[in-house]
Amino acid sequence: MGNNNFYIEDFLRQAVSVGASDVHLCDGERPAIRVSGQIMRINLPPLTADDIDFVIKTVAPNHLKDRISRFFDIDFSYEIQGISRFRVNMSHSLGKSAMVFRAIPYYIKTFAELGLPDELENFAKFNNGLVLITGATGSGKSTTIASLLDYINTTYAKHIVTIEDPVEFIFTNKKSIVSQRQLLIDTPSFSDGVKYALRQDPDVILIGEIRDRETLEAALNAAETGHLVVSTIHTNDAIQTVTRIINLFDPKERDFIRTQVANTLRGTIAQKLVPSSDGSSRLPVPEILFVTPTVQDFIIKDELEQIYSLVKNGTFDNMITFNMSLYDLYKDGKITKEVAIAYSDNKQELEQMIRGVYHGTGKGNT
Repeated sequence: MGNNNFYIEDFLRQAVSVGASDVHLCDGERPAIRVSGQIMRINLPPLTADDIDFVIKTVAPNHLKDRISRFFDIDFSYEIQGISRFRVNMSHSLGKSAMVFRAIPYYIKTFAELGLPDELENFAKFNNGLVLITGATGSGKSTTIASLLDYINTTYAKHIVTIEDPVEFIFTNKKSIVSQRQLLIDTPSFSDGVKYALRQDPDVILIGEIRDRETLEAALNAAETGHLVVSTIHTNDAIQTVTRIINLFDPKERDFIRTQVANTLRGTIAQKLVPSSDGSSRLPVPEILFVTPTVQDFIIKDELEQIYSLVKNGTFDNMITFNMSLYDLYKDGKITKEVAIAYSDNKQELEQMIRGVYHGTGKGNT
């Protein structure tokens, strides 16, 4: 495969045809793909530095070509018409270039098709406030957000503005109008993107990721001035999410921010992906928190741990914990008991639920 003959487009077509979610390329290594959560090495010769350079020349957008050698980490989109879009990350590992292509399907699945609960539709009903989708990299956040935005797009006549790095799912206008902005092409930063979006008569604003205080302040400001703001943050559960937000501020500002977050945050969706019992796919496991007056009170008083104790007593209808989601998948035969327990944050509680000695089992009135 030397002489620049590693044709990335052919390789990506084949990867998509076998259902790969990701393609991994690294100088000195054989190409690899991820299928149903498992990494598989492909029986091809190891890639050379020339192969990687040829891939970059093929896929990198013009506005980045001159900058790639100077940047350590870079993200962009690539598309093979009629096959798939890809989110591409380029990085360096021990001085060698590496690339990861994440397949972004054209078709946006509904909550039901993804196996997500109907409760998520409630987030689409808010006219203002902040909704945060959280989870580790590769836990399906982008897919869940796309599903939520497309539900709004299909159900309501609104103006949805997205600010992304890079743009992932492409939306077609249905009942709503969707305007999508790419960082560094259409807007210099997330916070600038929000500032200018506010002048474009939006109802819903998607901010690709809250990485810093400036973006968070822009998001809270937009959410307080009558817009529904959807974003992601790298945390594992609802309590971590609220803590992370508040810790972006200096200690002396935190009381004020707690009140602002309590009044602005509408809810959080934390997500994991777990292998199905037949091994053919990965299923989303959501933890869903709606910010009710009780939760607002806990956020203001900095008593976040109380939220979980309410749930465990089965008195909190507006929350689905990871354990409830895992239990339901196990009960329906979609995942094995071993997988359910392996992915649980509170294994003892889940084992009790499976044995039926837990009175908060199920989702209350849902």
